[in-house]
Amino acid sequence: MNLKDIHSVYFIGIGGIGMSALARYFKFVGKEVAGYDRTPTPITDGLMEKGISVHFEDNVDLISDTFKHPNTLVVYTPAVPSTHSEFQFYKNQGFNLKKRSEVLGIITKDSFCLAVAGTHGKTTTTCILAHLLKECGLPLTAFLGGISEDFNSNFVLDGTEYSVVEADEFDRSFLRLTPTVACVTSMDADHLDIYGTKEELEHSFREFVGKIKPNGKLFVRKGLPLEGITFGIEDGADYCIENIEIEHGAYIFDLITPSEVIKNVKFNKPGRHNLLNGLAAFAMAVQTGCSPKRLAKALGSFKGVQRRFSYQIKEKDFVFIDDYAHHPTEISAVHQAIREMHAGERVTVIFQPHLFSRTKDFVDDFAASLSDFDEVILLDIYPAREEPIEGVTSQWLLEKIENPNKKLISKSALLEEVKNCKSGVLVALGAGDIGLEVPKIKKELSYAH
Repeated sequence: MNLKDIHSVYFIGIGGIGMSALARYFKFVGKEVAGYDRTPTPITDGLMEKGISVHFEDNVDLISDTFKHPNTLVVYTPAVPSTHSEFQFYKNQGFNLKKRSEVLGIITKDSFCLAVAGTHGKTTTTCILAHLLKECGLPLTAFLGGISEDFNSNFVLDGTEYSVVEADEFDRSFLRLTPTVACVTSMDADHLDIYGTKEELEHSFREFVGKIKPNGKLFVRKGLPLEGITFGIEDGADYCIENIEIEHGAYIFDLITPSEVIKNVKFNKPGRHNLLNGLAAFAMAVQTGCSPKRLAKALGSFKGVQRRFSYQIKEKDFVFIDDYAHHPTEISAVHQAIREMHAGERVTVIFQPHLFSRTKDFVDDFAASLSDFDEVILLDIYPAREEPIEGVTSQWLLEKIENPNKKLISKSALLEEVKNCKSGVLVALGAGDIGLEVPKIKKELSYAH
Protein backbone atom coordinates (compact mmCIF):
# COMPACT_ATOMS: atom_id res chain seq x y z
CA MET A 1 0.00 0.00 0.00
CA ASN A 2 1.36 3.39 -1.01
CA LEU A 3 0.16 6.09 1.40
CA LYS A 4 0.75 8.75 -1.28
CA ASP A 5 -2.22 7.31 -3.21
CA ILE A 6 -4.54 7.63 -0.21
CA HIS A 7 -6.58 10.85 -0.06
CA SER A 8 -8.89 10.14 2.86
CA VAL A 9 -8.62 8.04 6.02
CA TYR A 10 -11.55 6.83 8.12
CA PHE A 11 -11.05 5.49 11.65
CA ILE A 12 -13.40 3.03 13.37
CA GLY A 13 -12.52 3.59 17.03
CA ILE A 14 -10.84 6.96 16.49
CA GLY A 15 -10.90 7.88 20.19
CA GLY A 16 -8.40 5.21 21.23
CA ILE A 17 -5.04 6.53 22.36
CA GLY A 18 -3.13 4.82 19.52
CA MET A 19 -5.80 5.43 16.89
CA SER A 20 -6.04 9.14 17.68
CA ALA A 21 -2.27 9.54 17.27
CA LEU A 22 -2.54 8.03 13.78
CA ALA A 23 -5.50 10.29 12.99
CA ARG A 24 -3.42 13.33 13.98
CA TYR A 25 -0.57 12.08 11.78
CA PHE A 26 -2.75 11.76 8.67
CA LYS A 27 -4.37 15.14 9.29
CA PHE A 28 -0.91 16.69 9.64
CA VAL A 29 0.30 15.24 6.32
CA GLY A 30 -2.73 16.64 4.49
CA LYS A 31 -5.25 13.77 4.28
CA GLU A 32 -8.98 14.09 4.87
CA VAL A 33 -9.67 12.42 8.23
CA ALA A 34 -12.86 11.40 10.05
CA GLY A 35 -14.03 8.63 12.33
CA TYR A 36 -16.42 6.96 14.71
CA ASP A 37 -16.18 6.22 18.42
CA ARG A 38 -18.64 5.09 21.06
CA THR A 39 -18.50 8.09 23.37
CA PRO A 40 -17.13 11.64 23.43
CA THR A 41 -13.93 12.04 25.48
CA PRO A 42 -11.23 14.71 25.89
CA ILE A 43 -9.33 12.87 23.13
CA THR A 44 -12.20 13.11 20.61
CA ASP A 45 -12.71 16.75 21.65
CA GLY A 46 -9.06 17.39 20.78
CA LEU A 47 -9.43 15.70 17.39
CA MET A 48 -12.49 17.79 16.55
CA GLU A 49 -10.59 20.95 17.49
CA LYS A 50 -8.06 19.93 14.80
CA GLY A 51 -10.86 19.85 12.22
CA ILE A 52 -11.38 16.06 12.28
CA SER A 53 -15.04 15.04 12.05
CA VAL A 54 -16.10 12.49 14.70
CA HIS A 55 -19.52 10.95 15.30
CA PHE A 56 -20.71 8.67 18.10
CA GLU A 57 -23.43 6.53 16.54
CA ASP A 58 -22.70 3.35 14.58
CA ASN A 59 -24.52 4.53 11.47
CA VAL A 60 -23.23 4.30 7.89
CA ASP A 61 -25.44 7.26 6.91
CA LEU A 62 -23.32 9.51 9.14
CA ILE A 63 -20.21 8.79 7.04
CA SER A 64 -19.79 11.56 4.47
CA ASP A 65 -19.33 10.75 0.77
CA THR A 66 -15.66 11.77 1.00
CA PHE A 67 -15.02 8.63 3.03
CA LYS A 68 -17.03 6.34 0.75
CA HIS A 69 -14.67 6.99 -2.15
CA PRO A 70 -12.65 3.90 -3.20
CA ASN A 71 -9.27 5.43 -2.34
CA THR A 72 -10.23 5.78 1.33
CA LEU A 73 -8.06 3.89 3.79
CA VAL A 74 -10.11 2.44 6.65
CA VAL A 75 -8.25 1.91 9.92
CA TYR A 76 -9.91 -0.09 12.70
CA THR A 77 -9.03 -1.17 16.21
CA PRO A 78 -9.20 -4.86 17.24
CA ALA A 79 -11.59 -3.76 20.02
CA VAL A 80 -14.32 -3.11 17.40
CA PRO A 81 -16.64 -6.14 17.05
CA SER A 82 -16.97 -7.70 13.60
CA THR A 83 -20.73 -7.06 13.78
CA HIS A 84 -20.18 -3.28 13.78
CA SER A 85 -22.29 -1.94 10.91
CA GLU A 86 -19.69 0.59 9.66
CA PHE A 87 -17.01 -2.12 9.72
CA GLN A 88 -19.37 -4.45 7.81
CA PHE A 89 -20.14 -1.73 5.26
CA TYR A 90 -16.49 -1.14 4.41
CA LYS A 91 -15.71 -4.86 4.38
CA ASN A 92 -18.62 -5.71 2.07
CA GLN A 93 -17.76 -2.84 -0.29
CA GLY A 94 -14.21 -4.16 -0.70
CA PHE A 95 -12.44 -1.23 0.93
CA ASN A 96 -8.82 -1.33 2.06
CA LEU A 97 -9.20 -2.17 5.77
CA LYS A 98 -6.11 -2.14 7.97
CA LYS A 99 -5.51 -2.62 11.66
CA ARG A 100 -3.80 0.26 13.42
CA SER A 101 -0.63 -1.81 13.81
CA GLU A 102 -0.38 -2.50 10.08
CA VAL A 103 -0.58 1.20 9.26
CA LEU A 104 2.00 2.03 11.94
CA GLY A 105 4.32 -0.55 10.37
CA ILE A 106 3.92 1.01 6.91
CA ILE A 107 4.54 4.57 8.17
CA THR A 108 7.67 3.69 10.16
CA LYS A 109 9.35 1.00 8.04
CA ASP A 110 11.67 3.36 6.14
CA SER A 111 12.69 5.39 9.21
CA PHE A 112 15.20 4.75 12.00
CA CYS A 113 12.49 3.10 14.11
CA LEU A 114 12.82 2.81 17.88
CA ALA A 115 10.17 0.41 19.22
CA VAL A 116 9.40 -0.31 22.87
CA ALA A 117 7.79 -3.67 23.72
CA GLY A 118 6.82 -5.22 27.05
CA THR A 119 3.77 -6.08 29.11
CA HIS A 120 4.47 -3.06 31.36
CA GLY A 121 6.26 0.23 30.87
CA LYS A 122 5.76 0.78 27.12
CA THR A 123 3.98 4.11 27.31
CA THR A 124 6.26 5.76 29.86
CA THR A 125 9.38 4.48 28.10
CA THR A 126 8.26 5.75 24.67
CA CYS A 127 7.34 9.14 26.14
CA ILE A 128 10.74 9.45 27.83
CA LEU A 129 12.45 8.34 24.61
CA ALA A 130 10.59 10.93 22.52
CA HIS A 131 11.50 13.60 25.08
CA LEU A 132 15.19 12.64 25.00
CA LEU A 133 15.38 12.67 21.19
CA LYS A 134 13.53 15.99 21.05
CA GLU A 135 15.97 17.49 23.59
CA CYS A 136 18.81 16.35 21.32
CA GLY A 137 17.19 18.05 18.33
CA LEU A 138 16.57 14.93 16.24
CA PRO A 139 13.91 14.98 13.47
CA LEU A 140 11.35 12.51 14.82
CA THR A 141 7.79 11.27 14.59
CA ALA A 142 6.41 9.69 17.78
CA PHE A 143 3.23 7.68 18.25
CA LEU A 144 2.67 7.53 22.00
CA GLY A 145 0.28 5.35 24.00
CA GLY A 146 -0.49 8.11 26.48
CA ILE A 147 -0.62 11.88 26.75
CA SER A 148 2.94 13.09 27.31
CA GLU A 149 3.06 16.00 29.75
CA ASP A 150 6.15 17.27 27.90
CA PHE A 151 4.31 17.53 24.57
CA ASN A 152 0.72 17.71 25.92
CA SER A 153 -0.09 15.19 23.19
CA ASN A 154 0.14 11.54 22.19
CA PHE A 155 1.71 12.52 18.87
CA VAL A 156 4.90 14.34 17.91
CA LEU A 157 5.91 15.28 14.36
CA ASP A 158 9.22 17.15 14.06
CA GLY A 159 10.54 15.17 11.10
CA THR A 160 10.47 11.67 9.67
CA GLU A 161 14.06 10.43 9.90
CA TYR A 162 13.45 8.84 13.34
CA SER A 163 10.26 7.24 14.64
CA VAL A 164 9.31 6.24 18.18
CA VAL A 165 6.52 3.69 18.64
CA GLU A 166 4.97 1.40 21.19
CA ALA A 167 5.24 -2.22 20.11
CA ASP A 168 1.95 -3.52 21.51
CA GLU A 169 1.68 -7.26 22.19
CA PHE A 170 -2.14 -7.19 22.30
CA ASP A 171 -3.52 -9.04 19.28
CA ARG A 172 0.13 -9.65 18.22
CA SER A 173 0.16 -6.10 16.83
CA PHE A 174 3.91 -5.65 17.29
CA LEU A 175 4.67 -8.27 14.65
CA ARG A 176 3.81 -5.63 12.00
CA LEU A 177 6.84 -3.51 12.91
CA THR A 178 10.43 -3.65 11.62
CA PRO A 179 12.41 -1.68 14.20
CA THR A 180 16.02 -0.54 13.98
CA VAL A 181 16.35 -0.45 17.77
CA ALA A 182 13.97 -2.39 20.00
CA CYS A 183 13.53 -2.86 23.71
CA VAL A 184 11.66 -5.43 25.82
CA THR A 185 10.87 -4.13 29.30
CA SER A 186 8.93 -7.13 30.65
CA MET A 187 7.22 -10.36 29.62
CA ASP A 188 4.72 -11.11 32.41
CA ALA A 189 1.66 -13.20 31.62
CA ASP A 190 -1.12 -10.97 30.24
CA HIS A 191 -3.67 -10.98 27.42
CA LEU A 192 -4.24 -14.69 27.99
CA ASP A 193 -7.59 -14.23 26.17
CA ILE A 194 -5.38 -13.80 23.07
CA TYR A 195 -2.42 -16.08 23.84
CA GLY A 196 -3.85 -18.82 26.04
CA THR A 197 -0.57 -19.41 27.90
CA LYS A 198 2.42 -17.42 29.12
CA GLU A 199 4.63 -19.63 26.93
CA GLU A 200 2.73 -18.58 23.79
CA LEU A 201 3.04 -14.91 24.83
CA GLU A 202 6.82 -15.32 25.24
CA HIS A 203 7.01 -17.04 21.84
CA SER A 204 5.35 -13.97 20.31
CA PHE A 205 7.96 -11.69 21.94
CA ARG A 206 10.71 -13.82 20.39
CA GLU A 207 8.97 -13.44 17.02
CA PHE A 208 8.98 -9.66 17.55
CA VAL A 209 12.71 -9.72 18.28
CA GLY A 210 13.16 -11.52 14.95
CA LYS A 211 11.63 -8.50 13.17
CA ILE A 212 14.55 -6.20 14.09
CA LYS A 213 16.38 -4.93 11.00
CA PRO A 214 19.82 -6.40 10.16
CA ASN A 215 22.53 -4.69 12.26
CA GLY A 216 19.79 -3.41 14.60
CA LYS A 217 20.01 -3.51 18.39
CA LEU A 218 17.90 -5.17 21.09
CA PHE A 219 17.77 -4.00 24.71
CA VAL A 220 16.28 -6.27 27.37
CA ARG A 221 15.78 -5.91 31.08
CA LYS A 222 18.35 -8.09 32.78
CA GLY A 223 16.87 -11.45 33.75
CA LEU A 224 14.49 -11.81 30.79
CA PRO A 225 15.02 -14.95 28.66
CA LEU A 226 16.17 -12.99 25.58
CA GLU A 227 19.62 -12.30 24.16
CA GLY A 228 20.37 -8.58 23.99
CA ILE A 229 22.10 -5.61 25.58
CA THR A 230 20.88 -5.58 29.19
CA PHE A 231 19.67 -2.78 31.46
CA GLY A 232 18.92 -2.93 35.16
CA ILE A 233 19.23 -1.45 38.64
CA GLU A 234 22.18 -2.46 40.81
CA ASP A 235 22.52 -5.81 39.03
CA GLY A 236 25.62 -5.45 36.85
CA ALA A 237 23.67 -4.96 33.59
CA ASP A 238 25.34 -3.40 30.52
CA TYR A 239 23.44 -0.17 31.28
CA CYS A 240 23.02 0.07 35.03
CA ILE A 241 21.81 2.49 37.71
CA GLU A 242 23.87 2.54 40.94
CA ASN A 243 24.10 4.54 44.18
CA ILE A 244 20.47 5.68 44.29
CA GLU A 245 19.49 8.45 46.68
CA ILE A 246 16.21 10.31 47.10
CA GLU A 247 16.19 14.11 47.36
CA HIS A 248 12.96 16.14 47.50
CA GLY A 249 10.95 13.36 45.85
CA ALA A 250 13.45 12.83 43.01
CA TYR A 251 16.03 10.12 42.38
CA ILE A 252 19.74 11.00 42.18
CA PHE A 253 22.00 8.22 40.90
CA ASP A 254 25.03 7.15 38.88
CA LEU A 255 24.41 5.85 35.38
CA ILE A 256 26.84 3.14 34.25
CA THR A 257 27.15 2.62 30.47
CA PRO A 258 29.45 0.17 28.63
CA SER A 259 31.89 3.05 28.01
CA GLU A 260 31.52 5.58 30.85
CA VAL A 261 30.04 6.45 34.24
CA ILE A 262 27.77 9.53 34.45
CA LYS A 263 27.40 10.76 38.03
CA ASN A 264 24.57 12.60 39.80
CA VAL A 265 21.87 11.99 37.21
CA LYS A 266 18.44 13.25 38.26
CA PHE A 267 15.03 11.72 37.50
CA ASN A 268 11.76 13.05 38.88
CA LYS A 269 9.28 10.20 38.45
CA PRO A 270 8.73 8.02 41.55
CA GLY A 271 9.09 4.23 41.47
CA ARG A 272 11.89 1.82 40.60
CA HIS A 273 9.79 0.71 37.61
CA ASN A 274 9.96 4.26 36.26
CA LEU A 275 13.72 4.37 36.83
CA LEU A 276 13.98 1.25 34.66
CA ASN A 277 11.80 2.90 32.00
CA GLY A 278 14.08 5.94 32.00
CA LEU A 279 17.17 3.77 31.75
CA ALA A 280 15.73 1.78 28.82
CA ALA A 281 14.87 5.00 26.96
CA PHE A 282 18.35 6.39 27.64
CA ALA A 283 20.08 3.23 26.34
CA MET A 284 17.97 3.23 23.18
CA ALA A 285 18.58 6.94 22.57
CA VAL A 286 22.35 6.44 22.77
CA GLN A 287 22.03 4.31 19.59
CA THR A 288 21.02 7.41 17.61
CA GLY A 289 24.44 8.93 18.22
CA CYS A 290 23.28 11.52 20.77
CA SER A 291 25.77 12.44 23.49
CA PRO A 292 25.19 10.22 26.58
CA LYS A 293 25.86 13.19 28.91
CA ARG A 294 23.31 15.33 27.07
CA LEU A 295 20.76 12.49 27.23
CA ALA A 296 21.42 11.98 30.94
CA LYS A 297 20.77 15.68 31.58
CA ALA A 298 17.54 15.47 29.56
CA LEU A 299 16.30 12.68 31.87
CA GLY A 300 16.09 15.30 34.60
CA SER A 301 13.62 17.48 32.68
CA PHE A 302 11.13 14.70 31.81
CA LYS A 303 7.73 15.80 33.19
CA GLY A 304 5.74 12.58 32.90
CA VAL A 305 2.71 10.96 31.29
CA GLN A 306 -0.92 11.53 32.16
CA ARG A 307 -2.29 8.69 34.35
CA ARG A 308 1.21 7.30 35.06
CA PHE A 309 1.87 8.06 38.74
CA SER A 310 0.36 11.51 38.17
CA TYR A 311 0.09 13.68 41.29
CA GLN A 312 -3.35 15.29 41.20
CA ILE A 313 -3.04 16.84 44.66
CA LYS A 314 0.29 17.19 46.44
CA GLU A 315 -0.05 18.92 49.80
CA LYS A 316 2.13 18.57 52.87
CA ASP A 317 -0.42 16.37 54.66
CA PHE A 318 -2.22 14.74 51.69
CA VAL A 319 -1.53 13.48 48.17
CA PHE A 320 -3.84 12.11 45.50
CA ILE A 321 -2.24 10.02 42.74
CA ASP A 322 -3.74 8.71 39.50
CA ASP A 323 -2.25 5.72 37.66
CA TYR A 324 -3.19 3.44 34.75
CA ALA A 325 -2.04 0.25 36.57
CA HIS A 326 -4.32 -2.64 35.59
CA HIS A 327 -2.13 -5.73 36.13
CA PRO A 328 -0.98 -7.10 39.52
CA THR A 329 2.70 -6.41 38.72
CA GLU A 330 1.86 -2.77 37.92
CA ILE A 331 -0.20 -2.38 41.10
CA SER A 332 2.73 -3.69 43.15
CA ALA A 333 5.07 -1.26 41.39
CA VAL A 334 2.82 1.68 42.28
CA HIS A 335 2.62 0.43 45.87
CA GLN A 336 6.44 0.26 46.06
CA ALA A 337 6.77 3.81 44.73
CA ILE A 338 4.26 5.20 47.24
CA ARG A 339 5.91 3.46 50.20
CA GLU A 340 9.31 4.77 49.10
CA MET A 341 8.24 8.37 48.48
CA HIS A 342 5.62 8.64 51.26
CA ALA A 343 7.02 6.39 53.98
CA GLY A 344 4.85 5.97 57.05
CA GLU A 345 1.65 7.34 55.46
CA ARG A 346 -1.65 5.45 55.47
CA VAL A 347 -2.55 4.58 51.85
CA THR A 348 -6.03 4.03 50.40
CA VAL A 349 -6.39 2.54 46.90
CA ILE A 350 -9.39 2.84 44.59
CA PHE A 351 -9.21 0.09 41.97
CA GLN A 352 -11.38 -0.56 38.94
CA PRO A 353 -10.59 -4.02 37.46
CA HIS A 354 -10.22 -4.01 33.66
CA LEU A 355 -11.66 -6.97 31.68
CA PHE A 356 -13.44 -10.05 32.99
CA SER A 357 -10.80 -12.31 31.42
CA ARG A 358 -7.86 -10.54 33.09
CA THR A 359 -9.66 -10.59 36.46
CA LYS A 360 -10.33 -14.33 36.06
CA ASP A 361 -6.76 -15.14 34.98
CA PHE A 362 -5.02 -13.21 37.78
CA VAL A 363 -7.60 -12.95 40.59
CA ASP A 364 -5.26 -14.31 43.30
CA ASP A 365 -2.42 -12.04 42.18
CA PHE A 366 -4.77 -9.03 42.16
CA ALA A 367 -5.94 -9.91 45.67
CA ALA A 368 -2.34 -10.20 46.91
CA SER A 369 -1.17 -6.90 45.40
CA LEU A 370 -4.23 -4.98 46.64
CA SER A 371 -3.94 -6.46 50.14
CA ASP A 372 -0.67 -4.52 50.63
CA PHE A 373 -2.51 -1.20 50.81
CA ASP A 374 -3.99 0.01 54.11
CA GLU A 375 -7.51 0.37 52.69
CA VAL A 376 -9.09 -0.94 49.49
CA ILE A 377 -12.06 0.59 47.66
CA LEU A 378 -13.11 -1.67 44.78
CA LEU A 379 -15.32 -0.74 41.81
CA ASP A 380 -17.15 -3.06 39.41
CA ILE A 381 -15.20 -4.63 36.54
CA TYR A 382 -14.86 -2.44 33.45
CA PRO A 383 -15.82 -4.77 30.57
CA ALA A 384 -14.24 -2.88 27.63
CA ARG A 385 -14.60 -5.26 24.66
CA GLU A 386 -15.85 -8.27 26.67
CA GLU A 387 -19.07 -9.96 27.66
CA PRO A 388 -19.43 -10.99 31.35
CA ILE A 389 -18.00 -14.31 32.52
CA GLU A 390 -20.17 -16.20 35.00
CA GLY A 391 -18.83 -15.95 38.53
CA VAL A 392 -16.17 -13.36 37.64
CA THR A 393 -17.13 -10.25 39.60
CA SER A 394 -15.55 -7.62 41.80
CA GLN A 395 -17.33 -9.25 44.76
CA TRP A 396 -15.38 -12.46 44.03
CA LEU A 397 -12.13 -10.48 44.00
CA LEU A 398 -13.10 -8.60 47.16
CA GLU A 399 -13.58 -11.84 49.08
CA LYS A 400 -10.04 -12.90 48.20
CA ILE A 401 -8.41 -9.66 49.42
CA GLU A 402 -6.81 -10.36 52.81
CA ASN A 403 -7.38 -6.95 54.33
CA PRO A 404 -10.21 -6.08 56.74
CA ASN A 405 -10.36 -2.49 55.44
CA LYS A 406 -12.03 -3.26 52.12
CA LYS A 407 -15.32 -2.50 50.43
CA LEU A 408 -17.03 -2.73 47.05
CA ILE A 409 -18.97 0.35 45.98
CA SER A 410 -20.74 1.59 42.86
CA LYS A 411 -19.08 4.30 40.81
CA SER A 412 -21.96 6.63 41.65
CA ALA A 413 -21.07 6.37 45.37
CA LEU A 414 -17.37 7.08 44.83
CA LEU A 415 -17.34 10.84 45.49
CA GLU A 416 -19.21 10.44 48.76
CA GLU A 417 -16.80 7.68 49.78
CA VAL A 418 -13.60 9.66 49.11
CA LYS A 419 -14.91 12.62 51.12
CA ASN A 420 -14.55 10.39 54.18
CA CYS A 421 -10.99 9.28 53.32
CA LYS A 422 -8.69 9.75 56.33
CA SER A 423 -5.51 8.49 54.65
CA GLY A 424 -2.48 10.63 53.84
CA VAL A 425 -2.27 9.06 50.38
CA LEU A 426 -5.16 8.24 48.04
CA VAL A 427 -4.43 6.50 44.73
CA ALA A 428 -6.83 5.70 41.87
CA LEU A 429 -5.84 2.74 39.67
CA GLY A 430 -7.25 1.16 36.51
CA ALA A 431 -7.36 1.21 32.72
CA GLY A 432 -11.13 1.60 32.31
CA ASP A 433 -13.18 4.79 32.69
CA ILE A 434 -11.92 5.48 36.23
CA GLY A 435 -9.71 8.13 34.60
CA LEU A 436 -12.86 10.15 33.89
CA GLU A 437 -13.69 10.11 37.62
CA VAL A 438 -10.29 11.51 38.63
CA PRO A 439 -11.05 15.20 37.87
CA LYS A 440 -14.28 14.89 39.90
CA ILE A 441 -12.39 13.32 42.82
CA LYS A 442 -9.72 16.01 42.60
CA LYS A 443 -12.34 18.75 42.68
CA GLU A 444 -14.14 17.16 45.64
CA LEU A 445 -10.93 16.69 47.63
CA SER A 446 -9.54 20.15 46.82
CA TYR A 447 -12.30 21.63 48.97
CA ALA A 448 -11.32 19.43 51.90
CA HIS A 449 -7.56 20.02 51.75
